[in-house]
Amino acid sequence: VQLVESGGGLVQAGGSLRLSCAASGLTVSRYSMGWFRRAPGKAREFITAITALSWRGGSTDYADSVKGRFTISRDNAKNTVYLQMNSLKPEDTAVYYCAAGSIPGPGEYDYWGQGTQVTVSS
Repeated sequence: VQLVESGGGLVQAGGSLRLSCAASGLTVSRYSMGWFRRAPGKAREFITAITALSWRGGSTDYADSVKGRFTISRDNAKNTVYLQMNSLKPEDTAVYYCAAGSIPGPGEYDYWGQGTQVTVSS
């Protein structure tokens, strides 16, 4: 199993980025897929997740800190999960990680990507 994130970079506050998580060795529609981030000196933080299609048709959950600004989506044909990030703030600066959980609903994650850096300048 491999999860490869891409799309990170440097953006000004108020800008947007879209992160991608390309999966191989698993089918994203059958897994719960999540995005996490780790800012310098801070613990890893849950951002958002989408459950497997078999779990309530693929329900989503968001951390309060990103609700209304970030959107998770899944392209089954490309076996890829996306994180659309709008209205970015300097406090969104972090390494962003994609994760996959074999339990269709909310639960632990079994596989992790290597991360992609997002830097938001003020």
